[in-house]
This record gives sequence, structure tokens and C-alpha cells, in this order.
Amino acid sequence: MPFGRGFFLALAKSSFLNDHVTQWGFVKRATKRFMPGETPEDAMAASAALAADGRGTIFTKLGEAVTEPSEAAAVRDHYVWLFDQIKTKGLPAHVSVKPTQLGLDIDPKLCAEYTMELAAKAHATGSILWIDMEDSSYVDRTIALYKQVKAAYADTGIAIQAYLLRTPKDIADLMPVNPIVRLVKGAYSEPAHVAFPRKADTDRAFYELSDTLLKAAAAGKCLPIFGTHDIALVGRIAARAQELGVAPGKFEIHMLYGIKDAEQQRLRADGHTVKTLVSYGSAWFKWYMRRLAERPANIGFVLRSMLG
Repeated sequence: MPFGRGFFLALAKSSFLNDHVTQWGFVKRATKRFMPGETPEDAMAASAALAADGRGTIFTKLGEAVTEPSEAAAVRDHYVWLFDQIKTKGLPAHVSVKPTQLGLDIDPKLCAEYTMELAAKAHATGSILWIDMEDSSYVDRTIALYKQVKAAYADTGIAIQAYLLRTPKDIADLMPVNPIVRLVKGAYSEPAHVAFPRKADTDRAFYELSDTLLKAAAAGKCLPIFGTHDIALVGRIAARAQELGVAPGKFEIHMLYGIKDAEQQRLRADGHTVKTLVSYGSAWFKWYMRRLAERPANIGFVLRSMLG
């Protein structure tokens, strides 16, 4: 396939494309598949529409790896404002943030301080903070950060990537803190000694890890979230949850805005807790390329959108 996973992940690394393509109107049109707009107001309007059919939302402002303390402070301030907006508007919404947005590469202590402030704000406004996972070089630091925040605010969640070879051990290490885990397949470019290179292996690992999480949920030791658009896999997980006596409200299904929307509605109608991840912001190029890498077949839709 000329437009495979590696092709899009290579594009995601291009600073030139990231700086220039985001300004091209015909490319912006294509992003409508995955995001309602670049502003938080666009995201909140989408959240209100999703809430009408019983779906919750997780907001994330795109961008990562800030290089100045002032940029990290601005991200913190933005999310403090957003939590207030969530409460004022009565939206069933959470927030997900990348640690490098809060300065993890600059000053880990500052990052921990800002993350703790956001977790406190989430708690005060009746929402939840999610700590997102980045590439494999950040896993240890992100898990350590999560444990620190989780000790103070029990309703904090973390994303964990199924394609990393280390993930079974990471999940085992998290169990003592009764984690809230969003299991995703993974969308970064990783070497074969770090992550499964074959989709079939990642799919197998995802199901095996979901079984581990569901068994923990049955014992009251975990709230598992399954972030996948693989409907057949979701069906297998739901069937396994039923076998283990884990009711639909004791696990959740998370999907991206604009992907499998009818299936999201059907799952919600069937009694499952479904939340939709809504992204916004101008720094969408890297994120968008990773979405295409997850499903290269989307290139046909992209080309049609770009051609108007």
C-alpha cells in the first residue's frame, strides 16, 4: 500500500509540513473528519450535540513538547478556564492533557505542579483529568506522574498503549493504585524491539490486556476504558465483560469524534458508557497524521475532502 502507516508517521515528523500545511484551507477541510474546528468553542458546541444522545466528551487541545515555561503555564491556564466552562455549560466532559504540554521536558517538578493543579480543578468542577501517553521515551515519567496525582485525586485517568511490549508489566505495576486506564492501540512510530510492528499482534495484545483490566474491574481494582474503533474487538470485550460479571457501567468505550459515529450511537443505545474524544487547536498536523496512520484507508476520504 503506497499510503501505509509508516508513510503518515514519517509525515508527522516533518517540521516544515507542520508549520505550513496547517495554513492551507483545502487541507483544513479534510480535518473536519476528525475535529469540529480549531477553537474550544467549536469543541464545546460539538460536546453539547453529543450530550443530546447520551455521550460524554473528552477535550484535548492539540500540541505537545512546549519549550518555554510560559507556554506550559498558558496550557495550564487554558485548561483551568476550560474546566470552568464545562461546569458553567453543564457539559458531561473531561479533559486530557499531554505531560509535555505542561513542561515535562523543561522541568518535571513544574509539570507535576501544573498537573496537580489541573486535577484539583477537575475535582472541584465535577470533571476528570486524563493524563495522556506520548511516545515510549515518556512512559516511565508519565506513569510516575500519574501515580503522584492519583494519590491525591483518585478520579484521575491515564492512557496506556497496547502496542508497547512493556505494557503488561506497566498495567500490573499500576494495579496497586486502583487505576482508571484508557487502553489504546498506540499511534507513535516505534522500533520493533519496543512495539509490535504488526497490526495483528497489537490487536491480540489489546484483547489480552482488556481481559486483564476486566478481571481487575470485576474485583473492584480498576475502571477500564477501551479506546478503539475496532467494532469486532469491542464486541469481544463486551462479551467477555458479561462473562466476568462486569456491568456496562463498570467499563467504558471511547472513540474519536467523527469516527464510527453510528456505532457510537448504537453502543450507547445498548446501554454502554460511550465518550467521544474531541480535539481542537491549530497544532493539529502531527495528531492528524497519526490518525491517518491508524487507518490508512482514510486517505480516500481525505483526498475527496481536499478536492472539495
